[in-house]
Amino acid sequence: MESRDTILLILDNKTMTEKELELIKFVHWLNNPWVAFGLTVLTIWTLAWKGTALWKAVKNGSLPWFITILVINTCGILEIIYIFFFSEKKEK
Repeated sequence: MESRDTILLILDNKTMTEKELELIKFVHWLNNPWVAFGLTVLTIWTLAWKGTALWKAVKNGSLPWFITILVINTCGILEIIYIFFFSEKKEK
């Protein structure tokens, strides 16, 4: 293909802009089975940590942490930090 400045794709008599072409490339990338598998694993990983962290935040009565963990998605990083460093370990 030519340089990025001059990329034009003609499909069904329509000239596509560079942004439209990039969107098509992204959609094709998403259709890759390995990408779908990776996103599925990442989603399960995130939900497991988020659920555990939210449960601990509620159990400890920590509303600021609950809201932060609920709103911000960090792929499990913030949740792991809360669970291991900030959640109180209550003795029975």
